[in-house]
Amino acid sequence: METPRRDPAGPNVDALPPDRTPAILEAAKKVAALLKAGDHLFALAGGVAVYAHGGPGTLQHDVDFCVLPEDTEAVTATLAAAGLEVFQPPEDWLLKSRSQGQNVDLIFQMAHAPVNRELLDRAEVLSVESVRMPVLAATDLLIGRLMAFTEHYCDFGAVLPIARTLREKIDWSRVRRECAAAPMPDAFLYLLERLHVIEPEEDGGPEDGDPGEGGHGDSA
Repeated sequence: METPRRDPAGPNVDALPPDRTPAILEAAKKVAALLKAGDHLFALAGGVAVYAHGGPGTLQHDVDFCVLPEDTEAVTATLAAAGLEVFQPPEDWLLKSRSQGQNVDLIFQMAHAPVNRELLDRAEVLSVESVRMPVLAATDLLIGRLMAFTEHYCDFGAVLPIARTLREKIDWSRVRRECAAAPMPDAFLYLLERLHVIEPEEDGGPEDGDPGEGGHGDSA
């Protein structure tokens, strides 16, 4: 008796998550338009910001915006006036909202430090599906990801495509200055060197400050 053939596409197709990219981009555009109309200082962050810089194009998570801590009440009022609910989750470093059925995070603390004007002033105005908005600089995006690494969460695989894709836009000297003292980011930088994504740091350069900071060079 012949064994019935299984459709190889059936179960696998059903297991695939739905493509949320269009809805996430629509949410990003809508909330950015409200923040611009409210004259708030802000910048797109997270995966949508990486997408805006030319990074990986499939989005499956939420929309992130950085805002100043002192502006959270005004931002909440602006979104509430447009019919968007804003609430405080258990985490004390962001507010949450929803738009187009997608989660929207309003972050006022990144990498254990308050969002400040210097961070937002470094943002680059980019087009996100025809809507121009300030987007966190690629260097700041990577630093934020690296400084979020802990012993309990250290997903190099999630950050590696970002480092590869955006490497020409990233100030690697600054990344090393700000991150290499922490063990997890330092290990990630070493991985990038071994994968030839970035060049090893040169030792002994007077312009680099402390010659031993974050280096994995071939020192004797």
